[in-house]
Amino acid sequence: MDFQQPFDREKAQLLYEKWVKKLRITPPWDVQLQFVEDASWRKTGDFKIDCDDRKAILLLNAHNPRHQNLEEVIVHELMHLKMYPMDQVTEGLILSQFEEDSPAGKFAYSQFFTTLEQTVEELTKCFLLEFGEDRELSFGRTETMKGFNELYDGLKGL
Repeated sequence: MDFQQPFDREKAQLLYEKWVKKLRITPPWDVQLQFVEDASWRKTGDFKIDCDDRKAILLLNAHNPRHQNLEEVIVHELMHLKMYPMDQVTEGLILSQFEEDSPAGKFAYSQFFTTLEQTVEELTKCFLLEFGEDRELSFGRTETMKGFNELYDGLKGL
């Protein structure tokens, strides 16, 4: 079932302006919102960041957003910017402690990014439920994942 609504740039701009203030992203950062029209771009949202100059560009997929709640995407991406200093310190520590491409380094890196995504998403949910205009969480990504029975069937042979 496709719940995709046409992409509303004006709504995205208003939500972006609301959340950069609410999350106190600006004035410490100079941030711009840009819409990506490239059909080959597979992400729903992303950031380009110049940490030294404290400038960032929030990229939103306007061609094929693949997400049901635009506000959730904006808050999620802004949370990444909010957590960016901790992200960079942790990534630097991992890279300094493990040899490149070592199994331990790959494990630490994978665990860090999984935990970072989970934390960003949990903070996003908290802020949306408290302050969001659209408090309905998107489950689009979940629809593509295996069900419990599929996962369980793969374990039977172990």
